[in-house]
Amino acid sequence: MITFPNCKINLGLNILQKRADGYHNIETVFFPLPLTDILEIIPSEDKTQLVTTGISSGRNEDNLCLKAYHLIKKDFPYLPELNIHLHKVIPIGAGLGGGSSDASFTLSLLNNIFDLQLSPFRLFGYASELGSDCSFFLFNKPCVATGRGESMEVIKLSLSDYKILLINPGILINTKEIFQQIIPAIPTKKIKDIILQPVETWKNELVNDFEKIVFAKYDSIKKIKEKLYEHQAVYASMTGTGSTVFGIFRANEDINYPVEKEYFHKWVNLQ
Repeated sequence: MITFPNCKINLGLNILQKRADGYHNIETVFFPLPLTDILEIIPSEDKTQLVTTGISSGRNEDNLCLKAYHLIKKDFPYLPELNIHLHKVIPIGAGLGGGSSDASFTLSLLNNIFDLQLSPFRLFGYASELGSDCSFFLFNKPCVATGRGESMEVIKLSLSDYKILLINPGILINTKEIFQQIIPAIPTKKIKDIILQPVETWKNELVNDFEKIVFAKYDSIKKIKEKLYEHQAVYASMTGTGSTVFGIFRANEDINYPVEKEYFHKWVNLQ
């Protein structure tokens, strides 16, 4: 069976406070985008193996698809061995949630293939064990995320009048390092309120708290955002803690944006 795990962007990201468990409480909006990997799972008569193609996806032993399989197999030991083929289109470590999406789609696919009859609540629990934002991809609708990113509220948010340009310079950012530099603060205005305003107002109010830290260290990422605004982006931002920067443009405008050849880039239509 084949499925197509999609990516997401963060619309705003506030780091509110350090928690007693060492994590941080955050506030953000997860917005799904139709840029997808390709995931195929079939039973195997041999041992479980993962084959990856496409862009680099890191070491197999760290792959969240395998971790999702082994997590469920603990509770359903009769699950057969598997052949898993993951074709990567979404860059890793890019703030697009590609690995988290692969994990959640693996959970859903296993549930369907083997008729495990897992409730949404049970799937949500497995996803939360795999990563803070994994459970978002079980909703796959615009959500306000709080807590560690695992508490979600679905909201009505359409960007059908816009198109998005994703640009990733291939820089892997050390998430732990930048979290150590962040100074948590409660903003005067909640992201949930800002996001319901016209997109044209986001530029002055919707922020990603990690941008100052990342831009100070990686000027090339900062320049991507500046260049997007120079080419008439209505809104531009870094997504999550990754190095991807996105620009939101009006769908009916022709944009001639010269992307550096070595950068990953993709136009995403939302209509």
